[in-house]
Amino acid sequence: MQESNNNGRMTKLSIREKLGYGLGDFGFNLYWTTIASFLAAFYTDVFGISAAAAGTMLLVTKIVDAFTDPAMGAIADRTNTRFGKFRPYLLWAGVPMAAAAVLTFTTPDLNDWGKLLWAYATYTMMMLLYTVLSTPYSALSGVMTAVSQERTSLISVRFLFAFSCGALVNKYTLPLVEIFGGGNDKLGWQLTMGLYGILAAAIFSITFLSTRERISPPPAQKTHPLEDIKDLLQNKPWLILFILAMVIMLTITMRGGSAYYYFTYYVERPDLLPNYLFAQQVAYALGAICAPLLTRFIDKTKLLMILMGSVGVLSILFYFVPKDMIWAMFTLNILISLALGPKSPLTWSMYADTADYNEWKTGKRATAMTFSAATFSQKLGGALGSAGMLWVLAAIGYAANQAQSGASQVGIALLQTAIPGVFAIIAMVVVSFYSLSGKQLENIQQELKEREQES
Repeated sequence: MQESNNNGRMTKLSIREKLGYGLGDFGFNLYWTTIASFLAAFYTDVFGISAAAAGTMLLVTKIVDAFTDPAMGAIADRTNTRFGKFRPYLLWAGVPMAAAAVLTFTTPDLNDWGKLLWAYATYTMMMLLYTVLSTPYSALSGVMTAVSQERTSLISVRFLFAFSCGALVNKYTLPLVEIFGGGNDKLGWQLTMGLYGILAAAIFSITFLSTRERISPPPAQKTHPLEDIKDLLQNKPWLILFILAMVIMLTITMRGGSAYYYFTYYVERPDLLPNYLFAQQVAYALGAICAPLLTRFIDKTKLLMILMGSVGVLSILFYFVPKDMIWAMFTLNILISLALGPKSPLTWSMYADTADYNEWKTGKRATAMTFSAATFSQKLGGALGSAGMLWVLAAIGYAANQAQSGASQVGIALLQTAIPGVFAIIAMVVVSFYSLSGKQLENIQQELKEREQES
């Protein structure tokens, strides 16, 4: 039996609850930003495996995610406790996740094959536990309220915390590794991830205590997980978002992951990297804050098209910036990140809308399945971005901790600039096919409210 709550699906959320929910993504980004910005460099320059092997490993492990994400969605949708379906996982999986992260960033004294097996096993375990935490957390936003603008506001707060954490992680992770390791990067990474894990587990507990679940499936609903997946595959707005999230994450992951190589080997100013990534995340956060305001004047679909088109054009222009024009690099990075910032609140609130659309169309609700498949799309996009980046580095002759050839430098510059720009333009085209409008959503919510009152 779930915790009782007198508020209905059209609840206007309090600031306290929005902040409590949003804080959770601060915890997740202690992991996610570290993975996106530093894991590839950790594997090639500290752990000691080749760029090609690391790229293949990051992609292959996503095959496991192809099963675990929807499986976790099915499990969460069918979980019933006095605290709800989704909130309890924030308590149950926080500490195991911290342990898996420390092991992933541990460098064992093994030969090359042993290290590779260790990398596969620990990274797979970390991402499995990340799924156990993140799928219910994402689904939680879909059952706290059904008001579309409130959802956009809620998700904006979430990503304000996410990008703020990202800014801190990008600025302070490498200095923390240096402080904790005292020149021993292997030890420094272990202790840094231990600190992040303790903080994240505490934060997830706060989110559990601060939030409530208000929207439940129809009382008589009894479905099989395969039926949930079948419904999603027939949900056109969701399918478009699935592809969109994957393409956008390719853009973001390539930008974040290649920045280390760009400033270390192309600009040859690695000292600029923390401030560059810090500015990037602050701009993401500012963009996220603006999302609720922008959607008051511009339809979500049109807004996403404008934003991704801007990212594409600015990223391609970035390629032509000379390596000594630092101010231009920082300026374009901030402008691109400002344009990318609103995409997260927009797309995640749209996922919640597609869950409502699915319930309206089929009479069945599978919130966690909707978000789990979306999370898989993002993780697949992130893996493709990291793997593609590492494969390109291997193809152009990248050698860790050495001066790079002219061709290698050009490839590194493309990975930071024009290649993510091309993916952003592809995303602009994809989102043009999304048709779930504001007026249609209002009608859907009204009809779902009437059904709930009749049941």
